Amino acid sequence: MRVPVCAYIGLGANLGDARATVLQAVNALADLNGLALTRRSALYGSAPVDAGGDDYVNAVVEVQTRLEPHALLAQLHTIEDAAGRRRPFRNAPRTLDLDILLYDALELNDADLVIPHPRMWLRAFVLRPLAEIAPERVSRAQLQAVADQSVWVL
Repeated sequence: MRVPVCAYIGLGANLGDARATVLQAVNALADLNGLALTRRSALYGSAPVDAGGDDYVNAVVEVQTRLEPHALLAQLHTIEDAAGRRRPFRNAPRTLDLDILLYDALELNDADLVIPHPRMWLRAFVLRPLAEIAPERVSRAQLQAVADQSVWVL
């Protein structure tokens, strides 16, 4: 059996009861076989980036997982689908978005998955909650680079 690795997952939603959906997704992650939830950030609010719609509710969780990256992604898509996620166009408002931000020290770039998440370093709504639970993963300079983006603790 595979040795568990540490991964970080970003959660976001801005349709329906976004706060409840994000919290339900955290519980769904905790219930996955091959995954143990080890830390969870507070919930954060943010305005949409490169998109329209209502403000987002965001969080980041740390997990220990035995799932390979693509298997983990498939499980995240299952949770998104159960929450009613549709993908009509890029950056569309969503009931739930789950992204693998980091997966141990892995660097992966294929047609289905890029790790580290390619835009995470540009987004305060990812870096602030990540820094809350894993301050060693986010530098002061990285936080300063997104300091102009409005993100608030809910």
